[in-house]
Amino acid sequence: MNSITLNLEPFTFKGVPEDRPLMMAGPCSAESEEQVMETAGQLKNMGVNIFRAGIWKPRTRPCAFEGVGKEGLPWLKRVKDELKMYTATEVANVKHVYEALKTGIDIIWLGARTTANPFAVQEIADSLKGVDLPVMVKNPINPDVELWIGAL
Repeated sequence: MNSITLNLEPFTFKGVPEDRPLMMAGPCSAESEEQVMETAGQLKNMGVNIFRAGIWKPRTRPCAFEGVGKEGLPWLKRVKDELKMYTATEVANVKHVYEALKTGIDIIWLGARTTANPFAVQEIADSLKGVDLPVMVKNPINPDVELWIGAL
């Protein structure tokens, strides 16, 4: 049986004062470069430290909007470079992880559907060995504490 060690120490971000809350906000889905930059600029002016946007959007049924894909990653890089904000996006598989890391995404999260798939979670965890990056885990689709613990 594999054993894992969780780092439960608070993650600190350079340039973010420790005496104020760390705030993350952004659209559920990045739809255009203009939308991303305009939203990020407004959030930055409101004191938000981390811009989050879904690039890949797993859906319940086929043919629904599934996000812009890796085409949107340069938009998040632009937010990071020009607005000096940290960036975050959801990943659902190892390919997404590699694309996000290549682009310099600061935080990734596993979405509800991915969290419920132990094979995907293990593959993503294996792809992140040796990488110092915050990974957030969203609540699974079904409110099953064991499923959530398994994802962690």
